[in-house]
Amino acid sequence: MTRQEMLSEYILSTKSFFVRFVNGFEDSTRTTQAENLPNHVAWCLGHCALTMNRAAERFDHKPLPEIDFVMGDGTNGDSSRFDTESVCFDSTPKPDPSNYPTLQRAKGIYEAACDRFAQAVRNTSDAKLDEMIPFHGSELPLYTLIMRLCFHNGAHAGQILDLRRSLNMPRVIK
Repeated sequence: MTRQEMLSEYILSTKSFFVRFVNGFEDSTRTTQAENLPNHVAWCLGHCALTMNRAAERFDHKPLPEIDFVMGDGTNGDSSRFDTESVCFDSTPKPDPSNYPTLQRAKGIYEAACDRFAQAVRNTSDAKLDEMIPFHGSELPLYTLIMRLCFHNGAHAGQILDLRRSLNMPRVIK
């Protein structure tokens, strides 16, 4: 197995891992927040999808899919697309469901982002993986960004688990 294949498999493993924690939520609860918990399910799905699409751009040089995202001021999302400003780094999740895609659509956008990112990594060269990139005040090889994003997805899956507990939803892992 090549490095590209292995890293792609890491990315794809976050797809089913993450979505399993979303199961049980519905359109009516996709923007439900709990006291002292920062994010709701729709925001987590959109945020992780946006982050993976932005990372995929480093490899495939394609823009964000317009079918999944609209560039706006944080209020232009709808039942089929995320507004990039409503799910970007440092954004604040809003409770209004009309600003987020339906739950099924949000899951589809997340899954498509995983697929795109995995394919972009699979098709890249070793030289590209080893390229040094700036990252929060330091430099690191691009391949480590891939692993960081897998961890990032896991961190937000953990937020959904906390939300599930707070809302007294059934356990996913038994």
